[in-house]
Amino acid sequence: MTRTFPAPLLRRGLMAALFAVMPLAAAEPEYATIRMEIDVARPAQVVWAKVGKYCDIREWLNVDCKITSGDGGIGTVRVLAGGRVAEILVAQTELSYGYTQPVKDGQFYNLYHGFMEARPVTANTSRIIYTLLLDVSDKPDRAAKDADIAGRKTRFEAALANMKKIAEQ
Repeated sequence: MTRTFPAPLLRRGLMAALFAVMPLAAAEPEYATIRMEIDVARPAQVVWAKVGKYCDIREWLNVDCKITSGDGGIGTVRVLAGGRVAEILVAQTELSYGYTQPVKDGQFYNLYHGFMEARPVTANTSRIIYTLLLDVSDKPDRAAKDADIAGRKTRFEAALANMKKIAEQ
């Protein structure tokens, strides 16, 4: 015996099922870009060799890092902070990489992406550029959004200072 359901009831059930598995996202996203940079008195290739491996983050951000899949190329997954943060390598060049954090069930998806690059300035100097992109629309007001951005900027500017120190040793 085949059982049929009225179309509106079926659509409601389907919509409820879709919303149950979809990440929480903002109807009106507000993307923030945080661009930071620091000059380094070493060639870009030397800088990248010292701070550019995917788990070198443990040294310059002072966080534990473990590669859980991949070989260091695109698609490699690193897990940070005792497994609380997963990041997937989504872009890579000789002197740069980009990564994202995946959707987590039941949590707001902020589309977090990071991009780090050692850019040659002269034959003997370079600049490390670190850019973050994320949706801050889940914050209740402008002050909370600004505080979130400022906190990230402070943390990653300290990481840039650590990278400079490591690279110039």
